[in-house]
Amino acid sequence: MQTEQLVTALLRHQQEFHPVVSFNPATDKLLSLDFTDNNKELTAELLEDTSKFSDYINHKLQTTNHKLGIGGYAEHRTVYSRSKVFDAGKPGEEPRRLHLGVDIWSDAGTKVFAPLGGMVHSFAFNNHFGDYGVTIILLHQLDGVPFYTLYGHLSLKDIEGLKEGAYVNRGQIIAHLGEPNENGHWPPHLHFQLIMDMQMKKGDYPGVCKFSEKEFYLRNCPDPDLILQLNKYL
Repeated sequence: MQTEQLVTALLRHQQEFHPVVSFNPATDKLLSLDFTDNNKELTAELLEDTSKFSDYINHKLQTTNHKLGIGGYAEHRTVYSRSKVFDAGKPGEEPRRLHLGVDIWSDAGTKVFAPLGGMVHSFAFNNHFGDYGVTIILLHQLDGVPFYTLYGHLSLKDIEGLKEGAYVNRGQIIAHLGEPNENGHWPPHLHFQLIMDMQMKKGDYPGVCKFSEKEFYLRNCPDPDLILQLNKYL
């Protein structure tokens, strides 16, 4: 696996990436959101009701005057108990709880941009409660190293007429944050993930893994902030 080569290439080209979501550090504020056991505000009642969950996120952002909420990479989350999508295959087996991407929380309709040029690898409407909803995956190459970027929880209009193999330019609007009925029934946000090996999957790739499998998945899915470069503003 060429993870080290990819990390080196991403660091070398960081100044060239277009923001994935608009953010002006001179005027905008970024809020770190915690979805682990440490956040005692996340009750089962809140998590099971998408409307209440959305109100919770909106309240956090609006009352503190933050444009975006962010967080989640390598975070061991209790929030996934809200959906059977992350449950174990058999009773007693380990569920999936370790998050492999970064979530950016904002309003539905927020524009999503391609950080660098590439092509459409695949897309799908993963329409299960708690799943990605509308998903787009792009293929890129940087300094000879191929890799993928995954965008989850998008709008249905973003895949109308979309074709695999279509070229995407740096800074091109590729998507928008979807409403709950099209984004897997989550509060509006973007799940952004880097992937080295798609393992023959199309239109989908695990964004959450078992804690016992974290070594493989964190290596196959490096820190998305290598592209986003947002954590420095927290």
